[in-house]
Amino acid sequence: MQDSELKYFKEILESRKEQIIKNINSVYAELDELGLLELNDEGDHASADNNSMVENAIVKQQEKELKEINVTLAKIAAREYGVCEMCEDLIGFQRLKVKPHAIYCKDCREIVEKSESK
Repeated sequence: MQDSELKYFKEILESRKEQIIKNINSVYAELDELGLLELNDEGDHASADNNSMVENAIVKQQEKELKEINVTLAKIAAREYGVCEMCEDLIGFQRLKVKPHAIYCKDCREIVEKSESK
């Protein structure tokens, strides 16, 4: 991959990483605020618990994406970016534009998804 392409994807990934960190920090701040509220009835508790569960699920997913981005940024630094971890072919540029932290080419991704659904 050319230096200009590596720089392009690095900038996208770093921007996404910053956004995820802001999102996670915002959710944690909201959860802290929920913990400080005086909840007077079961409905309030149920609503707060439901919000907490949803926000925790969102944080978990974003933390997963953040780890994937960090791994990808390390690959860019090592100039190993854009290679499928399964077949070791190059991942298509268009696929990387859609998901810059992709680790599989389109064909291998389909294989992995089919095996996970079984």
